[in-house]
Amino acid sequence: MKRVILAALLAATVAAGAHADDALKAAIAGTHRASANSARDAARHPVETLEFFGIKPSMTVVELSPEGGWYTEILAPYLRAQGKLIGAGETIKPENRYAMLFKKKLDSNAAVFDKVQIGVFEPPARYDFAPAGSVDMVLTFRNVHNWMGLDAAQRKAMFRSVYDSLKAGGVFGVVEHRLPVAMTQDASASTGYMHEAAVIAMIEEAGFKLAAKSEVNANPKDSANHNRGVWSLPPTLANKDQDRARYMAIGESDRMTLKFVKP
Repeated sequence: MKRVILAALLAATVAAGAHADDALKAAIAGTHRASANSARDAARHPVETLEFFGIKPSMTVVELSPEGGWYTEILAPYLRAQGKLIGAGETIKPENRYAMLFKKKLDSNAAVFDKVQIGVFEPPARYDFAPAGSVDMVLTFRNVHNWMGLDAAQRKAMFRSVYDSLKAGGVFGVVEHRLPVAMTQDASASTGYMHEAAVIAMIEEAGFKLAAKSEVNANPKDSANHNRGVWSLPPTLANKDQDRARYMAIGESDRMTLKFVKP
């Protein structure tokens, strides 16, 4: 019952013309969110990040590769009354683990997730998540390194699918683990970290223009020099108890936060 009431309150907040910040904060504070996800808010700064990208409750928004739905928990109730959220990932079938994880999240609470639409985003073969020129904003969080196994032409086509889905003036918001300039990045980004300049160049090659950068997700404690890459840090803690206290003290990774615009 509490979850139904939450959804109704969010809808009323947006419909009544309340400031978008209030609706966003209400979505983030919602009891529908998994406690483990809410615990990451201090490291991931969802209010500041989404406000930097310029999100509004009436937008059509695509979330690329939502996987477990950390941001979906926030975006779905926020956009439910006036906007639209499309979760674009692998085709939902048993052999696609992340797709099934996302489906489990959507099935967990119809009062919050019932209006989320599902699209297919399967680099390099299939991009079927929104009609051309229909989307206000596309978001992706900590995913760019996962696409470095594609060749240059495939990456360009992938980012071009995002470009084509957006309306003129539409926004592509990107958060990614940041590798210091002085450190060498291998071709597959095997540590999970990326050079900021490389990310910008790849995305601009598809036609986007970088509109702004934010340091809201920066972490100067992170050297990016860990024996199991970014996954050494929380929340993954891939090294388990080895150097756990040190990694916990560092916190989550240093991240670039980039806002691109379709001219």
